[in-house]
Amino acid sequence: MASMTDLKKRRASVSSTGQITKAMKLVSTVKLQKTRVQAENSKPYFGFLYDTVTSIIASSPDVSSPYLTPGEGGKTAVVAITSNRGLAGGYNNNIVKLITQWEIPKEDLAVYAVGTKGRDGLHHRGYNIVSDMSDLINAPMFLDALYLCQQLLDAFKAGEIKEIYLAYTSFKNTMVQEPKLLKLLPLQFDQEEIAKKPTFSPMNYEPGEEEVLEQIIPQYMAGILHGAFVEAIASENAARMQAMDNATKNAEEMMEDLELEYNRARQSSITQELTEIIAGANAIS
Repeated sequence: MASMTDLKKRRASVSSTGQITKAMKLVSTVKLQKTRVQAENSKPYFGFLYDTVTSIIASSPDVSSPYLTPGEGGKTAVVAITSNRGLAGGYNNNIVKLITQWEIPKEDLAVYAVGTKGRDGLHHRGYNIVSDMSDLINAPMFLDALYLCQQLLDAFKAGEIKEIYLAYTSFKNTMVQEPKLLKLLPLQFDQEEIAKKPTFSPMNYEPGEEEVLEQIIPQYMAGILHGAFVEAIASENAARMQAMDNATKNAEEMMEDLELEYNRARQSSITQELTEIIAGANAIS
């Protein structure tokens, strides 16, 4: 049995840790409320862009664009969105596992890291980090997403990459966050959904379909990236809130066990002292 001094130190340490995790849970809860609203508000913009692009493709089935066909050479690019901080349960590790368990070998991947945790985890496993934009995830703006999108498109047009994927954590609700791997380029749409688009109304393009897609698709991709950033932050806060809640509960359970163990040690010490006093008194008499 541990001594009473050791038990006091452990109780103080666990109590301090429990106070920290409780405070972190409250902070994450406040941040989650804000980021959840941002995630919900960003979805209509993405939905409108999606409907616009699918309508163009539905009304112009013969349209050609470099964004609709895979490149002939180069690697497969993946934008890995994680966080710059830990203590969020399996949030960051889920994205790393999603990429490392992918059927595409790491030699054929070019990683665009957004978040130091994913960057370090993939670099440690031998993946090629071609771009590090970890500061972006702290307070993402649409212009940041547009800048990253332009980097990807320039590399795609130059033949450096042939496909572009996005690995991020989708925010379902406070309790559920789902890691996803989404293909950005070449564009792929649900053919059944495209077939449902009305094609009886003619569309006139100025100057043409290809030029319109050239302007819309970067905005479309930037909208997806920005929405993924916002959802990832909301997922991070939700995951950290759950992790800190579980840590606080564990600390409380440990405090109860330590309190019981301390009381037993204290009772044993008192019993031993009484026994010694009685034994001494009997020896004198």
